[in-house]
Amino acid sequence: MTETVAEIRQCLRALKLAEAARMVDQILMEAESKQWTCQQFLRHLLGHELHRREEKHLAKRLKRASSPEIKTLDEFHLEEQQSLSKRQIQQLRELLWLEKAYNLLLLGPPGVGKTHLAIGLGIDALKKGYKVSFVTMDQLIHLLKTQEIARTAQNRLKRIQNSNLVIIDDLMFMAMDRNEANLFFQLVNRLYGQTSIILTSNKGPENWGELLGDQAITTAILDRILHKSEIIQLNGDSFRLRHRKTIFGN
Repeated sequence: MTETVAEIRQCLRALKLAEAARMVDQILMEAESKQWTCQQFLRHLLGHELHRREEKHLAKRLKRASSPEIKTLDEFHLEEQQSLSKRQIQQLRELLWLEKAYNLLLLGPPGVGKTHLAIGLGIDALKKGYKVSFVTMDQLIHLLKTQEIARTAQNRLKRIQNSNLVIIDDLMFMAMDRNEANLFFQLVNRLYGQTSIILTSNKGPENWGELLGDQAITTAILDRILHKSEIIQLNGDSFRLRHRKTIFGN
């Protein structure tokens, strides 16, 4: 029996089914204890291989997307965010807006779940095979300003421009000078019509002009972002403050 299992493991490795080869002993033991048929055993063995491959592919796509952390929408505290209904969350998760290259503007004060919602939608998109890029606004400005001299910035911007979905976190968190605003406009213009953008910001579009510093550039950016967009206003107190940890006991 041991020699037979070893031969099976060797065959699985030769077929590049590494995860199945690693688990064949355990799955065989389970098959014997539960009296599985040959078909049931094979289904479980190959199912494990497929599941592990999907996990690895997702991990690679997450790394390429530069997601700062993994926050799924199943973990989103919908009961604490009254601005969104369960039905609206489900509609967002269907990703029809992404298929039609719509943009999402997630607005609201700090700590109400804007970034969590954005990352969660990004992970859903990755699982469905879309190419996703996540970048904070300060990271993006740095990439745009150094693309002429830094190969890493060039490569990262190329991935961003080739994405189906670009998530820009903390838009308008910092004021830009005219050159930075112009570089940002050029990127938005390249993405316009072919890539969906999720923007999170604690300021509404009506206040962007004072931070971008140039009314003409602001108007051009808004024109492209808002043309096909959904604005979602999140309200309430900060989740982080409500669920903060303390070093003191009760």
